[in-house]
Amino acid sequence: MAIITPSLADANTGNWHTAARWARFLRPRYRVRVLKAWNGEAADVLIALHARRSAASIEAFAREHPERPLVVVLTGTDLYRDIRTDAAAQRSLELATRLVVLQDRGPDALPAALRGKCVVIYQSAPRLAPGARRRTTFDVAVVGHLRDEKDPRLAMRVAENLPDDSHIRVLHVGDALDPALGRAARSTERRCARYRWIGGLPHGRARQVMRGARLLLHPSKMEGGAQAVLEAIQSGTPVIASDCAGNVGMLGSGYPGLFPVGDAGAAAKLLHRAESDARFLRALHAACKKRAALFDPERERRAVLGLVDNSLAKSSRRPR
Repeated sequence: MAIITPSLADANTGNWHTAARWARFLRPRYRVRVLKAWNGEAADVLIALHARRSAASIEAFAREHPERPLVVVLTGTDLYRDIRTDAAAQRSLELATRLVVLQDRGPDALPAALRGKCVVIYQSAPRLAPGARRRTTFDVAVVGHLRDEKDPRLAMRVAENLPDDSHIRVLHVGDALDPALGRAARSTERRCARYRWIGGLPHGRARQVMRGARLLLHPSKMEGGAQAVLEAIQSGTPVIASDCAGNVGMLGSGYPGLFPVGDAGAAAKLLHRAESDARFLRALHAACKKRAALFDPERERRAVLGLVDNSLAKSSRRPR
């Protein structure tokens, strides 16, 4: 089988990490290749991440092998932007034999007629013990490449508008995919001692930043099912997040650490409350702990294998 992802290892994106993890789950049972595009390679199943960016591979595979399973995994930009306006992304939904979303609000974004072929599979990460946390500062991690969908400017505004008595330090991890956002991060860092842009890090080191933080701030405008959110939870670090549908689907509708998308003032108030109110911080920890089982690697492994096994059984094809 082939897993198609528009981002390979050098990009260090969520799409790549999903593709690599699913390949690892499937390889004991199947022969798996991870590719940027499908060019006719032998495959009895195609799993494509991103309805729009993988649309050419999806179209080609469906045309060449209309009887074979074709699984499309939908990202945040797919669900909350592209499938509403982009003809290629809409065509990918129609061609797919199964659709996968990564959090439980995902099916709501699909046309009603397509929800029957949709399955929710939460992504996962190994559970790690919390790291050593500084006592002189209350560190808040922001982990995600600097691009508009992640709303990195909100993290900068938060750092600049915290109360004078706050000891919060915002540690922002991620490459500047938009050069203008990189310039904004550098400018914020120069004038605001509370803000530090670390830049891109390897996955393991980014997770260490999360382990050492008191909180993760995740301000996305749109989100398919953030790896950073679940990795923070699996590291014992609670989350303050925007209330975009993808974050609510990860954290639950009653989660106490949600703020309106784009509202830096509300985000800053929640962060300062967590810093100054031990009872609120404990409530965030408890709420995250309740969600942690969703992000267990064994749970995801069983779901991915079940998806592929069932897809092949329905098509009556032998895997290769």
